[in-house]
Order: sequence, then C-alpha cells, then structure tokens
Amino acid sequence: MKKNNMMLSALALTAFILAPSGNVTAEQITIPVGSQTDRASISTPQIGMSQASVRAKWGAPMEIQGPVGEPPISQWYYQDFIVYFENDRVLHTVLKPKR
Repeated sequence: MKKNNMMLSALALTAFILAPSGNVTAEQITIPVGSQTDRASISTPQIGMSQASVRAKWGAPMEIQGPVGEPPISQWYYQDFIVYFENDRVLHTVLKPKR
C-alpha cells in the first residue's frame, strides 16, 4: 500500500512539473446573423436523388464541373447551392454564403 501511495505521489508531482505553464486562452469566433444562411428556408436536393430528379425539380444548373476521379464526382452549381454527385446520385449539397 505504501508503495502505491509513493507511486501515486511521484506521478502527481511529475504531472505538475510537466504541465504547461501560463494561461490557456481560446478565441471565440462570431458570425453576424445576416451572414448566416437559414437552411430551412432553401429547398435543396437530398442525398441519393438522381441527376434526372434534381434537374426536374430545380431545372438546369448554371454550371457543371466534372466528372473527375474514381468514383466520378460532378458538381452542379445553382444560384443558392452546389450539388455534388457521385456517379448519378446526390452525394452532398452545400449552401453558398450570402453576399
């Protein structure tokens, strides 16, 4: 038992000595409410939708990039969002920041 107490004391002393000295600080970043996008107010394609169903609901994109890589990834640019496709299916939709 005495050996365990000595070991614990030595460990606590080592931790105290090796602990970083000085103040720890963190920066808080705030984004003005006007710059945030209300995702609920914008209808966007859901994961798994086909390119044909996206085109039927939101029309032709302003620009198409790709496909690139394996599996092939394409990007369709709309006014408020970008749709990423893997093959023919929606992989992800990203809202564009307000300007």
